[in-house]
Amino acid sequence: MIHQFPTGPGLYFMKDASGTVLYIGKAANLRSRAASYFQPSADIESTRGPKIVEMLKKVAEVDYLETETDVDALLQEARLIKDIRPPYNSDLTDDKSFPYLEITTRDDYPGVYITRQPKANSKLFGPFAGVSDLRSTLVVMQKIFKFRTCGLDIKEADDKRRFFRPCILYSIKQCTAPCAAYISKPDYRKSIADLIKFLNSKRTTVLRDLHKQMEEAAKATDYETAAMYRDRIRLIENLDKRGSVEENVQPEVFYTDPTDALVKLQKLLNSGNQIRIIEGFDIAHIGGSETVGSLVRFIDGKPFKAGYRRYKIKTVTGIDDYACLKEVLLRRFYHASVGEELWPDLVLIDGGLGQLHAAEDAFKELKVTPPRLVSLAKKEEIIFVSGKDEPLKLPSNNTAKKLLQYVRDESHRFAQHYHHILRRKKLLNE
Repeated sequence: MIHQFPTGPGLYFMKDASGTVLYIGKAANLRSRAASYFQPSADIESTRGPKIVEMLKKVAEVDYLETETDVDALLQEARLIKDIRPPYNSDLTDDKSFPYLEITTRDDYPGVYITRQPKANSKLFGPFAGVSDLRSTLVVMQKIFKFRTCGLDIKEADDKRRFFRPCILYSIKQCTAPCAAYISKPDYRKSIADLIKFLNSKRTTVLRDLHKQMEEAAKATDYETAAMYRDRIRLIENLDKRGSVEENVQPEVFYTDPTDALVKLQKLLNSGNQIRIIEGFDIAHIGGSETVGSLVRFIDGKPFKAGYRRYKIKTVTGIDDYACLKEVLLRRFYHASVGEELWPDLVLIDGGLGQLHAAEDAFKELKVTPPRLVSLAKKEEIIFVSGKDEPLKLPSNNTAKKLLQYVRDESHRFAQHYHHILRRKKLLNE
């Protein structure tokens, strides 16, 4: 069937007879790349190693997921490998992430940075596939918009700025020196607004001007200057080689120390024991035709990817989130109920009171007393606790609430991730 694969970019999946994904790879040409593993003349052991030879002996099926661009393939490959952890993938299994372009819009004078650890409430672009070109592009954009890239804490009300000596970037006209009060807050923020508009646009005006300058330099036989403009054009065009913050989520990037949150959570739920293991559940469906459930596991406030599970719904037809959730919980906790697996300290359901009652019904059917059971609704961000009449309403900066939101959002992301894959290709196997 590989000869029917498309010739565009995407991911290919090596699967065994039971449907388990053994290996995920990306390709600029799916048909050519997948076929290269099975060419009679290919020396796989010398080119790709004995581990891949071992894997190929187990491969019963090769499937694919087409993407729009090579960058989409790269970002999706990294995310899927981190989530699924195929046994024959050795790269991209760590927590290394792709960089973002961050604009600290909440500052009086926002800075622009390349980062893998963005601050809360910043404006983010990316993730980007390559950091080297991004650094060079940042220099080009700074020459145009003259923003700051320093780490200074600059406040509009600080009168001492008048006596501050700006750095060399001001002298070479790459920064307007807000640190020395050489520009007003409104004027500086207008430059930042123009930068954001530029990043959100097709950038056709800037590119047209650069092309014109390159052609004029070439006509004047100033080939060094023409080459400079050519390189700038390439760098600005590379700004499109990025994912989106919403679609290409990197949960590990936004991790914070959970120690305080775990202590507050223990007090919040009146638990005599420390809460260490939290399991989060969510349901995603495509018009009721393809429904999946997700389980994410956190240990000591950190995602434990080896404990993630996905469930393809088997007993429910149509759209019934409550019944689907009940099925997933019954399948997950049956073995714990008979003493074959350990219980988590807390079960978190993505949803409101209805989802919480569905979870309670599942444990009643198993005839077991569940661990601490809560649900967290998205819109109101209210926490419903099993056995309590009144929901908990916590301030937005409460660390216990933030931890529960992190688990809830991760379970939702994990479910939706497979929701979208199933919508395009049926790759999900339990």
